[in-house]
Amino acid sequence: MAERSQSHIALMLGNVNDGKPVNQRRSWKRVWNGLSRFQKNLIFTLIAAFIFTIFFLLPQHNQQNAHSDDGRASHHRINNQNVVQVAKQVSAFEANQYENDEKSRDDDQPAKNREPSERENRPLAKPNNINDMNKSFRNNFVMPEADDDAENEMIDRPNVSGGVKETAKDFKGPTNDRQRATVEAFKHAWRGYKEFAWGHDNLKPISEGYHDWFGLGLTIVDSLDTMYMMDLQDEFDEARNWVDQHLKFDVNRDVNLFEVTIRVLGGLLSSYHLSGDKMFLEKATDLGNRLLPCFDTPSGIPYSDINLETMKAHAPKWSPDSSTSEVTTLQLEFRDLSYSVGNPIYEQVVSVINRKVHELNKKEGLVPIFINAHTGQFREYSTISLGARGDSYYEYLLKQWIQFGKKNDDFLIEDYKTAIDGVLNLLVKRTPKEKHLYIGELINSKDFKPKMDHLVCFMPGTLILGFKNGMPESHLNLARDLLETCYQTYMYQPTHLAPEITYFNLNGESETDMYVKVNDAHNLLRPEFVESLYYFYALTGNKTYQDMGWEVFQAFEKYTKVKQGYTSIGNVKNVLNTRPRDMMESFWLGETLKYFYLLFSDDRNEVDLEKFVFNTEAHPLPIREIQ
Repeated sequence: MAERSQSHIALMLGNVNDGKPVNQRRSWKRVWNGLSRFQKNLIFTLIAAFIFTIFFLLPQHNQQNAHSDDGRASHHRINNQNVVQVAKQVSAFEANQYENDEKSRDDDQPAKNREPSERENRPLAKPNNINDMNKSFRNNFVMPEADDDAENEMIDRPNVSGGVKETAKDFKGPTNDRQRATVEAFKHAWRGYKEFAWGHDNLKPISEGYHDWFGLGLTIVDSLDTMYMMDLQDEFDEARNWVDQHLKFDVNRDVNLFEVTIRVLGGLLSSYHLSGDKMFLEKATDLGNRLLPCFDTPSGIPYSDINLETMKAHAPKWSPDSSTSEVTTLQLEFRDLSYSVGNPIYEQVVSVINRKVHELNKKEGLVPIFINAHTGQFREYSTISLGARGDSYYEYLLKQWIQFGKKNDDFLIEDYKTAIDGVLNLLVKRTPKEKHLYIGELINSKDFKPKMDHLVCFMPGTLILGFKNGMPESHLNLARDLLETCYQTYMYQPTHLAPEITYFNLNGESETDMYVKVNDAHNLLRPEFVESLYYFYALTGNKTYQDMGWEVFQAFEKYTKVKQGYTSIGNVKNVLNTRPRDMMESFWLGETLKYFYLLFSDDRNEVDLEKFVFNTEAHPLPIREIQ
């Protein structure tokens, strides 16, 4: 490393020339003219900071003290203009920091085989400049009121001293016919996407077009780690180069904080951890900085949407409330970003959410599906469900605890155990004839409804993961029975594909234990049941779960495969009239086929669940041992 030259400033005060004082004004002028441009800029910066402190920060502090009774909301608020400015400064600094390495990187070499650059051979630094830029953000960011120990834990725990050096993980590719069939399914879908929707969010395989949701190439980013695991090196390199050259976040478009976090931020971080390619981390950091203003709310509960260019966040247009699952399913990704780049700010903002939701009143640990970012309170009398808008809250309680080696976040795992007890007490019922166990909903937080979304079928996998990490046997029993019911939601239908929603016979209203309403008969290529099968296989080694998955995979092949990819269908109840919907969501490649591939592996530890935790979009992030 080249030595830096040092400049010295000599201040001449009170010198005497021939017994006469030197003209003070002219001495200062000579001193000023002798300063370098950097030194002058530094002095201007210090003066501006002093003026800002006097005229902005101190009055704000006094005003908060004067109105403490009616200013509780402002106590938690981050100044949005300050957040945006800090985030832009951090992004600009990091772009400059990485610029030289970007120029020297050889994009023509495959990411897994190329020689690491000089930067990649050293740990990711935590430049003091980033700390300085974020200092004003942290000073204005006030944690929600809590006991001193809890507050200190949230603030002090991300004592990150630098980024993590990642080395590429090797995957050997498919080793049996079922895995090879899954890879062929992926390649078939990828060819259609590449030809007709390249760079766009989703493929419309029947009309040979595309659908853009956020304009961020969701299918590419969501699929990166799937291709890496399948050892599809050419496809991975092609996608990697698109991300490097074309994925830009300064787009004048509103995006959903939750969806972009789990798909794009999670996909970039996972690809970084698996491949060791720092380009993915740089992109993830830029995105994380642009999402920070979402957390500038009176309560610390984030807004649901943000414009990535203007960095202005707001509540959803359809409601003043955010979905509970959305605001509580950001933590794995933001915490991982903090530890990957050595900057605690990302973990701090999501820790506020954890603490805030922990302190709210619940119904035996169960949460309503709507929460308000301004008040920080649940919507009164809203539905309690483990399906849409509630599901991944419970998933992330457990997985955050696992993410840091089960050594911290005790209140999260206690909330998880309390919630599962609440599920068993309030939501679990069995059908009258065949005794299928299912998880229903509470309408208005009190009236039971025998309705279960397909989304709930993530729960068996989460429950058995919890059991393997020390949760009680009652969780395992619930997981087994619920997995069987989810399997039957597929087998009950002539297509052997599950509907979006299944109803269960509660009071003799149906001749069968399960029934499906016309408007709920669609299948969107969702991954949740395959996800749970994967966890059961990976954690038990029982190949029965592979056979169950193979039946479902063959049904997808038969009823959803079209010439240019795979499509969601509108009717699982009629093999002659499936009503194709002309849409291939990014999660088909990012989640469903990935879980099929891992489920069919001869090596059930192909992704070691002692070392990785999957986010809710099936992107594996490392488990960290926090001292």
